[in-house]
Amino acid sequence: MREIGAAELRHVARGAAILGTGGGGDPYIGRLVAEQALLEYGPVLVAEPHEVPDDALVAGIGMIGAPTVMIEKLPAGEEAVTAFLTLQRELGRSITHVLPIEVGGMNSLAPFPVAASLGLPVLDADCMGRAFPMVQMVVCTLDGVPASPLAIADEKGNAIVVDVHDNNWAERLARSATIRMGCTALLSGFPMSGKQARDVTIPGTLTLASRLGRLVEQARREHVDPCQAIASFLGGRVLFTGKVVDVMRARDPGFAKGEARIEAHDASCRLEFQNEHLVASRDGEVLASVPDLICVLDEQGEPVPAERLRYGQRVAVVGAPCHPRWRTPEGLALVGPAAFGYSHEYRPLGV
Repeated sequence: MREIGAAELRHVARGAAILGTGGGGDPYIGRLVAEQALLEYGPVLVAEPHEVPDDALVAGIGMIGAPTVMIEKLPAGEEAVTAFLTLQRELGRSITHVLPIEVGGMNSLAPFPVAASLGLPVLDADCMGRAFPMVQMVVCTLDGVPASPLAIADEKGNAIVVDVHDNNWAERLARSATIRMGCTALLSGFPMSGKQARDVTIPGTLTLASRLGRLVEQARREHVDPCQAIASFLGGRVLFTGKVVDVMRARDPGFAKGEARIEAHDASCRLEFQNEHLVASRDGEVLASVPDLICVLDEQGEPVPAERLRYGQRVAVVGAPCHPRWRTPEGLALVGPAAFGYSHEYRPLGV
């Protein structure tokens, strides 16, 4: 195991926001909450999956709701701990390891306040290899690991437990509760053994996020285009560069939905998002779509969350391959274009 302190947390936050493809919650807000916890309790230990005993009890932590709301309805900082302890009471035994449900924005950092305050290690892994907007969109679903019991907590100290027979119902009921809680909440769920965590999760994603965060700073020092450096590092490519000329947001209390238009001197790129960027198209032709990663970066290589897209920003749209599990027939059925209502055929990036 190794320690992660406040200095590395900044790299993890930046890298996770890149991997989060526009979603996962605001990384700046998440970093502030995590840094406060580390300041109060000290560094957090991060364990690699092979270091977790078979009989360990692992539980995930993440945010649910519309990231746009969190810009104004800031977290109190205790929601993740409340959700975690509520789940622990429901399970009737001590949870030994904390797992980021997704490596994306705030969600990569959500386990750190829990781990710091309770003295638990965080697993260097996640359940997506990126960020997706719905509870059931995890590799756990592909392997039959249930989300429930699932505990949800808000900033007022309210907490509920959702116990359902499949992960689709976990999404429906958890989303409804989250809307009643003010459209954002923290959840803890997907309890699993250490052996299951090794078999099911995507390993090394916190380390990957940290490396990405450092890469951006290195590219700036060496006067290299950070957007090109990120694309090369992820095995992808820069799909489009231009200026944001329009952002339209749909009214949906459960998600941050909408689209943005980016223009260059001779072409136009359209981004469609539901918390995360789902499809990037140029003049009507699909350039990339879920489950591949679509990352929006400013000229300095800083990730731009979907909820912070605005007129006048000059950005690069980077496409990168997703984890191979999402390219299987089962993976595409769960998180491919059709899962979000699109009719186009998925064409893998980087192949």
